[in-house]
Parts: sequence; structure tokens; C-alpha cells
Amino acid sequence: MTAHLTRIKSRLSVHAHRKVRGLLEGEYAAIHVGRGIDFNDLREYVRGDDVKDIDWKASARSRQVLIKRYVAERKHTVLLCVSTGRSMAAMNDAAVSKRELAVFVSGVMGYLAVKHGDLVALVHGNAAHQHARPPEGSELHLERHLAAVHDAITPDAPPADLTALLRYVTRTIRRRTILVIVSDETTLPEDCADVMRRLTAQHEVLFLTIGDLDPTLPAVADRRLVDVDAAAEVPGWLRHDRQLRDQYATLVGTEEQQLRRALEKLGVVHERVRDTESAITAVFRLLERHRHARRR
Repeated sequence: MTAHLTRIKSRLSVHAHRKVRGLLEGEYAAIHVGRGIDFNDLREYVRGDDVKDIDWKASARSRQVLIKRYVAERKHTVLLCVSTGRSMAAMNDAAVSKRELAVFVSGVMGYLAVKHGDLVALVHGNAAHQHARPPEGSELHLERHLAAVHDAITPDAPPADLTALLRYVTRTIRRRTILVIVSDETTLPEDCADVMRRLTAQHEVLFLTIGDLDPTLPAVADRRLVDVDAAAEVPGWLRHDRQLRDQYATLVGTEEQQLRRALEKLGVVHERVRDTESAITAVFRLLERHRHARRR
């Protein structure tokens, strides 16, 4: 087993309490609630059966009410959709590499799926290129997915473009999936919201946000900071302006609230992650909220 998944599994073992065991046993929401999609056979209707399952033509021929029975679908496909633009090569507020955090949260989601017996696929990309890797159900293939994400995120990569990446998903992914989006976007433009609205009609969509570094924080005031997207150094005087710090904090808080409201309006559960420790809790909380949302 190579580096990425080994590190993720070691961190997960620290959190091996009841909730983790439940998730490893597959307690996240099923894509098809109530019944499977593959027809099995017919049987006579009994009180309590769903009337939607009644086969009216077969019932008319046999002169008794018959319902269709379906084979329950137990194996899901979890699609990791990771934005790998150059902004992901930066650091965040917790002085954690956003690239490492993107790999970590993707690995946690993927590992839980593999342990449940599900398949894990990958789509990643930026403004210039998007790539897909097929669904597989082994840890070896998950490790390859994670390595692909890690290697794609570099400071000289094209800029991020979540809308283009999601449009690629709509064009290329035909099967229903549990779609897990990992991005550092702080806003949801209207064109991106439109694409995501289309995706929610086909997939179960979950959204994980990786935050940016606040250049006005006192902790980084004396460090040399470079804006990865602009490839320019952040002026030192910006990092000692208290008024600017307050304005920036207000802006970030407003954007986060707007993003959360926009995703809630779309029916997409969302969590923000800052570091590897809180990321594990955030993933579990995301799955818990997703499961309850599907039961409503």
C-alpha cells in the first residue's frame, strides 16, 4: 500500500468509535430509496404494499392485483469530483496544504466506500483539462485515484474552473452516483448553480469546501506570501492593516453564508474543512446530514 491511503487509514484508526464503525458498515443513504431498480418477478398484492409497484396490465390479465418485485441495489458508485486548479496548490488558514487536504478528504470518502463494498470513480480537472478514471472497488485503485489528484495539483497548473468540471461530469457520467465535490470555491456563480441543479436530478450530491489562507492574519504577518493564482507576492503592508483584516473577515463570512444558503436551496449538503483532524469529523457529519436529508 502506498503513501496516501496508508496515512488516511492511520488517521481514521484514531477515530474508530461507534460512529465510524457504523459508517464502515454502510449507513450512508442509498441512492434508490425503498426498492431497487432491477425487476425480479410478480407476486400478489398484500395490504401495506406500495401501490406504485402494482403492475396493472398483469393484474388485468390474471384478474388479481399483482405487484412488481425488484432486486435491491446494494452496490453504489461514489464519484469523487475534485477541482485541481492551481489555487489548490496554496496553503489554508490552518497552515495546511490544500492539495494534501483535498487528497485526504477524498481518501476518507473513498475508503469508507471501498470498505462498504462500493465502487469509487474519479473526475478531476481545471479550466483547461478534465479527466475521468473508471469506478473500481479496491484500495489499490483508490490509491491510484488519490495519486492522480495529488499529481494534478501544481502551482503552474491552469486556474480552477468548477463550472467546467461539473459540465464535464454531466457530459461523461451516465450512471447514478453519490457525487462528492471537493473544491476551494467560496462562491457559487449562477452558471455553476445551474449545472449543479442538473446534477442533483441524477446524483446524490455532497459538497466539501477547502478554505483559503487569510493573508491578514497576525500569524502570517511576517511571512513572505505569494498569491498562487496571480503568481505575485502579497504586499507586506496589507498584512498589518487591522481595518483591512476586519473587512476581509466580514467578506469571508458573508461568502460562506451565501454559499451555504445556495447549496441548501439546491438540496446539497455541505461541510467546510480546515485540517486533517477536523476533516474526518466533517466527513462523518456530512454523511450523517446526507442520510437524514434522504429520509425526509
